[in-house]
Amino acid sequence: MAQILDGLKLSNEIKQEIKQDVDKIIASGKRVPHLAAILVGNNGASKAYVNSKVKDCAEVGFKSSLIKFPSTASESELLEKIQELNTDPEVDGFIVQLPLPKQMDQEKVIMAINSHKDVDGFHPENFGRMALEMSTFLPATPFGILTLFERYNIETKGKHCVIIGRSRIVGRPMSILMGRKDFPGNSTVTLTHSYTPHVEEFTKNADIVITALGDPHFLKADMIKEGAVVVDVGITRVDDDSEKGYHLAGDVDFESCSKKASWITPVPGGVGPMTRAMLMKNTLLAYKHTIYKD
Repeated sequence: MAQILDGLKLSNEIKQEIKQDVDKIIASGKRVPHLAAILVGNNGASKAYVNSKVKDCAEVGFKSSLIKFPSTASESELLEKIQELNTDPEVDGFIVQLPLPKQMDQEKVIMAINSHKDVDGFHPENFGRMALEMSTFLPATPFGILTLFERYNIETKGKHCVIIGRSRIVGRPMSILMGRKDFPGNSTVTLTHSYTPHVEEFTKNADIVITALGDPHFLKADMIKEGAVVVDVGITRVDDDSEKGYHLAGDVDFESCSKKASWITPVPGGVGPMTRAMLMKNTLLAYKHTIYKD
């Protein structure tokens, strides 16, 4: 049976470490870090995610601000608020929760965010710095996976890592980070996607498989080799007859793969809590000006 890469347990440890840092900041008489979040519209998943970020801020001792716009808001209204946050010295980092309504240009909105406050790590300047192995804000999910590998001491050097999914939030940055000259990293990386024929031909030879495609139970035991490390980023609501009416499922068929893998992340309780913790970590880095020395 595989050992569990317990993201929930580790995320709580990291949040505790951040809280200790914040306690020292308070003891020195300085203001605490401040994270702001902008939510446009009433997307249920977005609301739940933003609310969880507000809760995380309270846990670690950060100040948080939640700025809400109706789904009918104009792009110019949103850009005006972004500019306000960009220049507010009391706000260390902020996020614009995606997706945005169709009347807004997502690229334009991301470009408008001050890269020094882009704690999501989505701004092209931060993405470029990441690709060049310079100090930067890493996107929270890849940052969380790297931290799992680091804290559980998962060997990545010289390993073959197969990533399924090429989104710019997870798959693409993950492929760059696993190939970087560092630990975790120094892997030989294969990035697969919806146009990759016979994905199993790649995953069967992989030492590390990272799935991020949103297809419940896609990765079966016969698609991985004995002793592989399996990281499941996918999380999908699957309707059922339970009281809630649904359950959360990952991309990995946990039951079969956990009998063959050496390490595996559960869903829920694996990558999700780590993503949230890394947003707190990025906010602390923004507060300390450790990314951009300004």
